[in-house]
Amino acid sequence: MPISSVVAIDNLDLDELAPYRTMKRDGQHRKQRIFVAEGDKVVDRLLDSHFEVISVLLPDKRLESLGAKMESRPEAIKVFTAERRLLESLTGFSMYQGVLAVGRVPDAVSADAILERTPAPRLLAAVEDLTNAENLGGMVRNCAGMGVDALVVGESCSSPYLRRAVRSSMGAIFKLPVVETPNLAHTLMEIRRRGVRIIAAHPHTHHSRLSRARLDLDCCIVFGSEGFGLSETILDLADEAMAIPMRNEVDSLNVASASAAFLHEAARQQGKV
Repeated sequence: MPISSVVAIDNLDLDELAPYRTMKRDGQHRKQRIFVAEGDKVVDRLLDSHFEVISVLLPDKRLESLGAKMESRPEAIKVFTAERRLLESLTGFSMYQGVLAVGRVPDAVSADAILERTPAPRLLAAVEDLTNAENLGGMVRNCAGMGVDALVVGESCSSPYLRRAVRSSMGAIFKLPVVETPNLAHTLMEIRRRGVRIIAAHPHTHHSRLSRARLDLDCCIVFGSEGFGLSETILDLADEAMAIPMRNEVDSLNVASASAAFLHEAARQQGKV
């Protein structure tokens, strides 16, 4: 489908540009079920994805390199071109990466739907109380890279579609099914009833070590916040808690780093990597 329009702008006053003007107000975007993608690689991956693209804002010189890809999309994309200085005013000079786009968050998907359409052994990840968008984005990238079937995001977490999370994932969010649940404990219990083992990634256990874990069957590995870890509710419903042994009085890893270790081991055992 051809690009619906190309408009050269010298300010951000148009109504269609409101998502760019408000790109640092994540709450507004979350309510509207939209997100902003920043940077050449992230926008390029968005254009390659099944996500709906609403608009693109870019320097005029980039129009030719992305034009064919935008025209190959099924939807009509509104394209705006601007001088670099205007784009830098949005992101800040040090963060400027050239291209911005607005996409639509896909329709909600349930854990049951994921389990129905994925073959065994299934590998799921879940997060509780993870509010740092950059860490969540890094975890999304790990999930996509390790072949995780879906990420379950609890009610107290940041959205993986926040601008900073999308940027930190380097566009991997466009490859990863996400279950956004209003009640993580309930969703995990439903997953468990479907025969999926719930594994708590918990640094304060001496009973099970990751190196000795049995992760070759259906499992969902749950990660908590760096400050408080997992709640007692989640720990109580887990089938097992596992830790990465640490030395030199370091008690835990950054959650993105910990998820890389856990998910790689599970993916290795399941033959996904």
